[in-house]
Amino acid sequence: MKSSTTLLITCCTVFLAQLGMSIYLSALPEIARDLTADASQVSWGLAVYLIGMALPMLFWGSLGQRIGRKPVLLAALGIYGVGNLALPLGQTLESFLFFRLIQGVGASGISVMARVLIRDSFRGDLLAKALSWISISFVVALGIGQYLGSIIQVALGWPMIFYLLGGVSLLMAVVVARLTFPVLAAENTLSSAWTSYWHILGHRAFLLPALVGGLGYGVIVAFNTAAPLILQGPFSWSAVEYGLLGWPISAAYFLGAVAVNRFVLRTGQRQLMTAGVGLVLAGSAVMLLGSIAGTSIALLFWLPYCFAVFGQSLNYPISLSLANEGSPVGGAYAMALSGFIHQLMAAIIGGIASLIASQQAWPLSLLCTLLAVGALLCVVLAPGRRTT
Repeated sequence: MKSSTTLLITCCTVFLAQLGMSIYLSALPEIARDLTADASQVSWGLAVYLIGMALPMLFWGSLGQRIGRKPVLLAALGIYGVGNLALPLGQTLESFLFFRLIQGVGASGISVMARVLIRDSFRGDLLAKALSWISISFVVALGIGQYLGSIIQVALGWPMIFYLLGGVSLLMAVVVARLTFPVLAAENTLSSAWTSYWHILGHRAFLLPALVGGLGYGVIVAFNTAAPLILQGPFSWSAVEYGLLGWPISAAYFLGAVAVNRFVLRTGQRQLMTAGVGLVLAGSAVMLLGSIAGTSIALLFWLPYCFAVFGQSLNYPISLSLANEGSPVGGAYAMALSGFIHQLMAAIIGGIASLIASQQAWPLSLLCTLLAVGALLCVVLAPGRRTT
């Protein structure tokens, strides 16, 4: 399989997996009404999805190292597709959350294998450049997904959101099944998967860049968890209006990912990552100041977030690349472990955001600011890495 084909397949699969995070958000109040549940309870669906993504990531990584990338990716696409198709059939909050968990398990395998396939084909700054395409797919799914979901909801009802996503996922599995994956040479790995993971985790050159990416990712997760209640509450946005917010968010992340793709070979990874984290902090801080001031202007809430998203789009692919370079163990393990760390952090942060979710903006803004401060500290403490 050519490198260009690898990029196309990984971008498409990541796009599908990340749609599961955002495509239903505009329908959250309607889902809550149909399930006779509180909207804040249904908002736990995102945190449960992220838990489902986090828990099996190390298993997916070790399985991909043992039996190969293709069968693992096919299994993950199958689980994800079936989980989406089954979700609307449930009539209770418990069944909704259960199938969100199943969706997350499938998305976990998709995410791990996409990163591993990219890592198999690229190294160094070229790895960061390739991962920027994954970032583009990620944020387009987060942003466009909101708008797409709102259109499907209005036209066909919220269950069709999941039916369509499940059907396309199974179709993608058929496409992957027809591809020939390359046979990889043996790499520097330890005999036990868990020994390899612990060995990697003990290296600051891996751990700190991984934490930088995870904390920035947490800002996006927190916003997606709590923002619907804020913007559709005191700001009185409709589901379609909230869906339209996906466009500027997608534009911000797209521009940042393109900047990485264009400038990383000239500027270097560490400088771009530092600039990105600085923008995440600046955007979050402005959100906090605006919410403390009690302004009723929604622009002062979502526009600074777009700047934070731009910063995270600079940070995320580079943090993944630096973490992979800092790993003392080869193979799929480093990418799986970094993905596990990110999803575990996202699940915890999503849970916290659900607990503090209210119609006031300042708790969310404060959480985002604290996460950005933590990311900046990790950047300062991270050992220097070569950028060539």
